Amino acid sequence: MAGIPFVRDLKFAYGEADQVSPLIRRVIAENPGPFTYLGTGVYIIGQGEVAVIDPGPPLDTHFEALKRALAGERVTHVFTTHTHLDHSPLAHPLAEWAGAKVYGTPDPASAHEQASLEEDAEAGFKPDVVVKDGDTFTGPGWTLEAITTPGHMSNHVCYALKEENALFSGDHIMGWSTTVISPPDGNMGDYYRSLAKIRARSFDTLWPTHGPQVKNANAFIDAYVAHRRGREEAILARLKAGDELIPDMVKVIYKDVDPRLYPAAARSVLAHMIYLVEAGQAATDGPFEISTKYRPA
Repeated sequence: MAGIPFVRDLKFAYGEADQVSPLIRRVIAENPGPFTYLGTGVYIIGQGEVAVIDPGPPLDTHFEALKRALAGERVTHVFTTHTHLDHSPLAHPLAEWAGAKVYGTPDPASAHEQASLEEDAEAGFKPDVVVKDGDTFTGPGWTLEAITTPGHMSNHVCYALKEENALFSGDHIMGWSTTVISPPDGNMGDYYRSLAKIRARSFDTLWPTHGPQVKNANAFIDAYVAHRRGREEAILARLKAGDELIPDMVKVIYKDVDPRLYPAAARSVLAHMIYLVEAGQAATDGPFEISTKYRPA
């Protein structure tokens, strides 16, 4: 399987705002974990009149850190990439404190029709303004464009920063790890299409919500896709070897992965399996579930 050139080294201090580019500052919340890596990276765009992307979890110390970073400035927009609990819960409290509006997409009901993972969604989340593909938002010296990217979640949105040809990629593309695709809300076919959509834009830099920036974006995306295709080949190989159940496949395919991530890995294998069945490469007589038996087509 092709390797992904992961980037994991990041120097920072929790609660401090670091200037990471001419237009971008980042504050990292202290919520490290197997899905969040070092924590949720909150991006502040511009100076004076600013936008905030993915305010993160409702931790008091983190909220206070954002208030310090934004002191003396006017927050004009609070954006969310999607509604997982490490991204959106602080959006409305921050917007209320700043006198701003929340921009994003509503939480989809399908996000809750799955086995519980650490990446649960914020039930009932509704932005003040629903963003659509291609919507643009401006401030002094900055322009952001919303790019809908379903796959990780059906309501996932990335934001392009025109002035730096950069993309805030949320959880769609992360530098430190691959992205979990968890059905029924997560969809592998949508994810492939969204990756192709982003690649076609040829961004110079990706700023994921977790971990450091990703340079050479298109080469990184190509490696991401190759990795996914390799997972499909591994799944098909396990089917041909006689494995019928996804948990049995996970133990082999993800043998070098932290076992704490096996439930999430099983969700990703399920997403691949649905894609393979719909493509005519695998088959099943049951519903698309982890406990269902699968076989080669």
